[in-house]
Amino acid sequence: MLRSHNCGELRKSDVGQAVQLCGWVDSYRDHGGVVFIDLRDRYGKTQVVFRPEEGSEVHVEGRQLRSEDVIQVMGEVVPRTDKDINPKMVTGEIDIRVQELKVFSKSKTPPFEPRTQDLPNEELRLKYRFVDLRREELQKAMFLRHKLTKLARDYFDEQGFLDIETPILGRSTPEGARDYLVPSRVHEGAFYALPQSPQLFKQILMVSGYDRYVQIAKCFRDEDLRADRQPEFTQIDVEMSFVEQDDVLSMIEGLLALWTKEVRGTELQLPLPRLTYADAMERFGTDKPDLRFDMELIEISDLVTDCEFGVFKNVVGSGGRVRGLNVKGVGDRYSRRVLDNDMKGLVGEYGAKGLAYFKVVGGKLESSIAKFFNDEQQQAIIERMQGEDGDLLLYVADQPSVTSAALAALRNHLGRDLELYNPEDMAIAWVLEFPLVTWNEDENRWNAEHHMFCNPFEEDTEYFESDPGKIRARSYDLVCNGYEGASGSIRIHDTKIQQQVFDLLAISPEEAEERFGFLLEALRYGAPPHGGVALGLDRWVMLFAMYDNIRDVIAFPKTQKASDLLSGAPAEVDPKQLRDLNIKLDVKK
Repeated sequence: MLRSHNCGELRKSDVGQAVQLCGWVDSYRDHGGVVFIDLRDRYGKTQVVFRPEEGSEVHVEGRQLRSEDVIQVMGEVVPRTDKDINPKMVTGEIDIRVQELKVFSKSKTPPFEPRTQDLPNEELRLKYRFVDLRREELQKAMFLRHKLTKLARDYFDEQGFLDIETPILGRSTPEGARDYLVPSRVHEGAFYALPQSPQLFKQILMVSGYDRYVQIAKCFRDEDLRADRQPEFTQIDVEMSFVEQDDVLSMIEGLLALWTKEVRGTELQLPLPRLTYADAMERFGTDKPDLRFDMELIEISDLVTDCEFGVFKNVVGSGGRVRGLNVKGVGDRYSRRVLDNDMKGLVGEYGAKGLAYFKVVGGKLESSIAKFFNDEQQQAIIERMQGEDGDLLLYVADQPSVTSAALAALRNHLGRDLELYNPEDMAIAWVLEFPLVTWNEDENRWNAEHHMFCNPFEEDTEYFESDPGKIRARSYDLVCNGYEGASGSIRIHDTKIQQQVFDLLAISPEEAEERFGFLLEALRYGAPPHGGVALGLDRWVMLFAMYDNIRDVIAFPKTQKASDLLSGAPAEVDPKQLRDLNIKLDVKK
């Protein structure tokens, strides 16, 4: 071995030992000819000292070292004087008095120092990711990712799950996000698709009798990106046979309790809270509410049907809703400019045409529109909103979906801006009973809310013909701090019910056989009741690390334009490769 110890290992008890350390030069200081260098590896830092009396040659070499040079030092562990002890470093009671030095490689001047607190823009950090990954924060994130992954593997192994790989090159079954396609050289004109999830294969494993399956699975979706989404991502994929919903939920709760105990040293209170989809949408406007703070949506439609404010009155008359938030005690915090511009602009991004607001002053409503509401209406609104002097009441009047989306976004914004929660808290809950299908107005058809293999509630099957929007699916999401952390369902194992769902989605028997025939054929040969869930590993690492950008917990992420700035992917390929695949490009440059 080139080293006897790592850079985070030595302590005062090691004084007098002859040691060899290897690592990167983290910092360089020359104090009157004595050179002090913090030597860094992923385990920590140790200060090494080059003194003139140790020999002129090694001292001269030491003075030529600079940041990010990779070196080996050999020397003796010596104690620091009391005044020189650095309590911020675990190795801060000792130094290495260097007697020999070997330079493995010299570094160009780095585009930024890994130790800097003043980080450059993300594009530069992603381009030089090999430097960025040397930062202590990112190395802690990678360690955390490793730990969560190992804990998950061990947990599911102890619970009797088999870790089984499923294909990366599969068949395109377009639904939801776009597939990434891979052309076949052998089968001219045909394409593989990278998996959006192992959904069909894990169901087939249940049909095949494997009972409990788990996989740390790579998944791919060609969709627009954001801070918590990547084109390629990792999920902990789980499937179980002969189970009901509670069996799946309790299994995942056990994993979360283990993670919380091992990573945070705290006990997760089980069972986790549970909300229905309808309840979450009504109270918070979203199916992934941030439950670290209150401030629920409140409807006042019935109180304003006869008011003189035309916007409210007309919206309610056309079947819309008037819903709002009570922002406690901040009536004087936000100026009219902020309310009329910033907050109105925010809700406008979600389709809202405006934002109405009141301040509660002296037991009455104060606003430019307050005159349109008589005393009785004002008191009814204040009572419904549980308003008190100093409160700010904010309203969106529009169609139900718009009021939900706009107020949910506004609620999240206010929670952050007003610091209504401890950012270190994790509020985890299940959201259950999603609708089986939702209406697509653009295409005039029903779409699957989760996916088309979710089992409907038996008591709701009567609505297949009369009112499909009322059908609830045995599906569930795990939410944490406003993020979706997992999603799953009890699956359809009866081919008759599966065809009912296909019919509802306007997928003919012929088309179903063409797209999903291998799964349907498997179901015809004896399928057990089964269900599962997939946890977004990247998001859980982000949440436990208390980051708000998923790219900070992925070693080599893509940008929001799905580009890899480090390797230059995606890139053009050699024309011969295209000819081998019988592909001709028609791209305007």
